[in-house]
Amino acid sequence: MILAAGRGERMRPLTDSTPKPLLQAGGRALIEYHITALVQAGIQDIIINHAWLGAQIETFLGDGGRYHARIRYSPEGERGLETGGGIRRALPLLGDAPFIVVNGDIWTDYSFTDLPSAPRGLAHLVVVPNPDYNKSGDFVLQDDLIHNRGKPRYTFSGIGVYHPRLFANCEDERFPLAPLLRQAADAGQVSGECYAGLWLDVGTPRRLMELDQLLTSDKT
Repeated sequence: MILAAGRGERMRPLTDSTPKPLLQAGGRALIEYHITALVQAGIQDIIINHAWLGAQIETFLGDGGRYHARIRYSPEGERGLETGGGIRRALPLLGDAPFIVVNGDIWTDYSFTDLPSAPRGLAHLVVVPNPDYNKSGDFVLQDDLIHNRGKPRYTFSGIGVYHPRLFANCEDERFPLAPLLRQAADAGQVSGECYAGLWLDVGTPRRLMELDQLLTSDKT
């Protein structure tokens, strides 16, 4: 599942008329990089949620055929359901087996083939070294388990594998994902890994410009 329902407030005015996943860097929409990487990893069935200007995403990507993927959509209305609520709404499309979720507003060269097919508990998270804009980090990684307290701390990359049971007690409503992950981590139910390769949270126009420069320079 690719999370693509965010309003993109920090990206305004770019997102006033274009949904954030369709903003371009290196000549391609951000979401296309994820789709291509997932297909290269052998994952063809992709669910995409959307809210703000979501019809543009469906029109742009279609059924995924030109990417050799099968794309289905989980619309949430203009307000959206946040990360947790968006995944919970899409569970009927995702099925009963563990599934990958990736934030639509990141860019990375991480290979999805490195993810486990199922978490040891309820979730498996990929964390990265803390960028300048998140120096305090989000989670602790020790002995391949995610913890809420301790050091050193890392930043959640927006890439994870989740078991549907993580959402077993959740209602179909608007709620964030982080509290669920923290509760599961306290129960020892979240494994993790650290990725030190290329990763960017493309959350502001400046970071979008930096990514575009990075990808453009790679082509020259």
